[in-house]
Amino acid sequence: VGKRIAKADVIITTALVPGGKAPILVTEGMVKSMKKGSVIVDLAAEQGGNCKLTEPGQSVVKYGIRIIGTLNVPSTVPVHATEMYAKNILNFLSLIIKEGKLNLDMEDEVVKESLLTHQGRVYHEPTAKLLGGET
Repeated sequence: VGKRIAKADVIITTALVPGGKAPILVTEGMVKSMKKGSVIVDLAAEQGGNCKLTEPGQSVVKYGIRIIGTLNVPSTVPVHATEMYAKNILNFLSLIIKEGKLNLDMEDEVVKESLLTHQGRVYHEPTAKLLGGET
């Protein structure tokens, strides 16, 4: 494992022992062998961490390697999911609204495939078939 760690740019550790301390999988020597600027994300930080140098609840740099020991990682997911969803909505609306007006570019696959109906025409093929018409 040590040889692979020395070549890695990013390591994500996840090993836990139910009810016990997390096993050390990445020793201090392994961290020293890594390329400067590499990152270790220790998802086992709540139980001490899989990296010998993890500081639970902290993001630290040791020997030029960033070691992230974020606690309760699942609690951070909703924030990122919300940000990603908002960015997706913004990007989609940017495709169909130009200068404050609806602008449906039917040559754009994303616009065309997301359109259900427009100006009396059913664009969504499955819906059109259910209604007994053609797209």
